[in-house]
Amino acid sequence: MHYDVIVIGAGAAGMMCAATAGQRGRRVLLLDHAVRLAEKIRISGGGRSNFTNLHVRHDCYISENPDFCRSALAQYTPQHFIALMQRYGIAYHEKKLGQLFCDDSSQQLIDMLDAECCAANVERRMGVAVHKVGRNEMFQLETSAGDFSCESLVIATGGLSIPQIGATAFGYQIAEQFGLPVTKLDPALVPLTFHVEDAARFAPLAGVSLDTEVRIGKVRFRENVLFTHKGLSGPAILQISSYWQPGQEIVIDLLPDLDAEAWLEERASSEQLLANAMAELGWPKRFAEAWLDGQGANVRGKDLAPKKRSQLAQALHNWRVLPNGTQGYKKAEVTRGGVSTRALSSKTMMANDVPGLFFIGEVVDITGWLGGYNFQWAWSSGFVAGKNC
Repeated sequence: MHYDVIVIGAGAAGMMCAATAGQRGRRVLLLDHAVRLAEKIRISGGGRSNFTNLHVRHDCYISENPDFCRSALAQYTPQHFIALMQRYGIAYHEKKLGQLFCDDSSQQLIDMLDAECCAANVERRMGVAVHKVGRNEMFQLETSAGDFSCESLVIATGGLSIPQIGATAFGYQIAEQFGLPVTKLDPALVPLTFHVEDAARFAPLAGVSLDTEVRIGKVRFRENVLFTHKGLSGPAILQISSYWQPGQEIVIDLLPDLDAEAWLEERASSEQLLANAMAELGWPKRFAEAWLDGQGANVRGKDLAPKKRSQLAQALHNWRVLPNGTQGYKKAEVTRGGVSTRALSSKTMMANDVPGLFFIGEVVDITGWLGGYNFQWAWSSGFVAGKNC
């Protein structure tokens, strides 16, 4: 069977692309090996989907070519997606830092995109495995549902994150088959793990959350850090993990709103244990005791010599942690790296050297920050490909 466009991957980017192409009058087939539609949308945001961010800009994305995402994000903005939701009467709210969530359920977004596809006469087939992709004058697909051909083929198969809901390397394999380079792949927006010695010290603190600033070099995020049985998580850690490389330290400011040295000087004559004083700052006492272990958990303010006070203040603002690794793709929200943007047109998402072949969404080397940025990239890149495929 022949179609104008075949989109492989019925997730956020794929559904947006299929609907947009169908609205142009293109005959579109949407394929996915999964049985359930858009599972990643369904589970996102605790079931309410952080579907975009009001502060989307190109420097909130990581890529070999940081400027690549500018065009797509300008062509389809958060306001465009919000307007689509409003047409369907889907209520939403801003949680914090520009993050927008559905009031009710992420299923509303899936139903909306499905309705858009239906209105555009998109044919959808789920539970279909693609065995082989070839190209002569047209693209030819051999699948578990039969053979198909098309003029334009769109790869929207996502990355390696969350394999338990069906993530595969299919998109990267297709890119390499057609000669497109794929950049180094890593888990991103992912918890970090401790080395053995740090784990023994801090694992008992699992569940403790602190307001911090976390940084690597000039990159910094002000958000909470969450201690887990295996290491560190929470929004600040997930954000910085996208920039982290093995063997690299992360630096945590444990008191970002306080001048630690001045605060310690105020206690220069105090009989109060430092662990107790720090608990008054909002730290859980057990964290204060664990963090001060080896630095004087039983020390009183009056016991600190000026040099020691200065060293302790520096440590509070610059706690250096050397992660052992990450919790991997099973816990990663997205994949860092992907199909090289240097091989794609930023204006259309088509491969420069393979006319009719498009890559969109997470499979591309564009990784957004935590907070709705990756879904916005899916909407934007899907829309742009849909306008041009």
